[in-house]
Amino acid sequence: MRLIVDWHIHSKYSRACSKQLELPQIAKWCERKGIQVVATGDWTHPGWFSHLQENLIESEAGIYRLRDGSSPTRFMLVTETSHIYKRGDKTRRVHVLVFSPSLETAARVNAELDKRGFNRKSDGRPILGMDVEEFYRMLKGIDERIFLVPAHAWTPWYSVFGSKSGFDSLEECFGEMTKEIWAIETGLSSDPRMNWRLSALDKVVLVSNSDAHSLEKLGREANVFEMETPSFDEFARILREQDRSKFLSTIEFFPEEGKYHFDGCASCQFSSASKETKRLGGRCPQCKRPMTLGVDYRVEELSDRDPEIVEEQKIPYHSIVPLAEILAEVFGVASVSSKRVKEEYQRLTDEVADEFTLLLEIPIEEIQKTASGPRLAEAIRRVRAGEIRVVPGYDGIFGVVRVFSDKDQVRPPSQSILF
Repeated sequence: MRLIVDWHIHSKYSRACSKQLELPQIAKWCERKGIQVVATGDWTHPGWFSHLQENLIESEAGIYRLRDGSSPTRFMLVTETSHIYKRGDKTRRVHVLVFSPSLETAARVNAELDKRGFNRKSDGRPILGMDVEEFYRMLKGIDERIFLVPAHAWTPWYSVFGSKSGFDSLEECFGEMTKEIWAIETGLSSDPRMNWRLSALDKVVLVSNSDAHSLEKLGREANVFEMETPSFDEFARILREQDRSKFLSTIEFFPEEGKYHFDGCASCQFSSASKETKRLGGRCPQCKRPMTLGVDYRVEELSDRDPEIVEEQKIPYHSIVPLAEILAEVFGVASVSSKRVKEEYQRLTDEVADEFTLLLEIPIEEIQKTASGPRLAEAIRRVRAGEIRVVPGYDGIFGVVRVFSDKDQVRPPSQSILF
């Protein structure tokens, strides 16, 4: 059975997150998106943890469902923690995903954080003034089955390889615990191909998740597995062993659309690729302040090979543009929040298929028969073929995707299925 999995989301208790992020709504939106297994997010927060205890029941080993049985969506206990601490001569800011095998283990982690005086109430993603190596050692002392995955590993501000406060290797960050790092999350601003340029990352598997702060953003990146019965231990084994027979692919943003792909200065609306940034000495040519160095720059800085050398040995991936963004362009409207986009998105996912099936599987000629017609079919065909243009994002500003130009004509449909 194919399972699409999103291991990084947040709840209504995280800062700058939608108040609609509650379990029943998350479950229903996962059905609409085509996600079978999703993170709970935020289980360190007292209010959210109580919500989890009240609404979830274990359905498979380490996997949970809604207690009332109203949705087939499954949940895993995965949360994000933020670590700000001194290491060497720098202040480090690293985010990690914590995978717990059970509510009981999560409760023990929460009790240990309370014992150490950390404030779990302030944010669904708590800020812990604790070195991540020490943190991981603490977690393993509570339950050996817990594992960590560095979150959005390349973003400038809060990641293991970030230009502002990260490290140049996993070993620098995790020390003796590096052997327990089985995976890293690539983040929206990088894709697997960029990560394949680093031979040091051959020892880990690459995962992709949405980091959703609202229901609509669920599944903008995800992972595709093959297994009959999901379980916490089986997911852990697949990551630890890099089992390509079970881990089929990842679903990716086009990395240029991520808001930290290029270098730049948001205040001056200036951006540049790494080669130009180096020519400029890393400073904005307008305000002369240091630019925020993006993911492309850091990958270029740390890379040591051509990705084609190892491509056939790696887990494949498919790049998508979210359906709401495609519809906005099809309809010629400026926002994915427009009434027309919302109504057509709901109609398509109610009457035709869930979002992932529409974007990746439904034959193009079938999409042409929908109310959105030939233009939607052609847009999805182009996305599947990678025939798009993206103005890269930088310094916290998302990139802009364009499927059509003003002169584009709609061509006849052709078969194009990615799964």
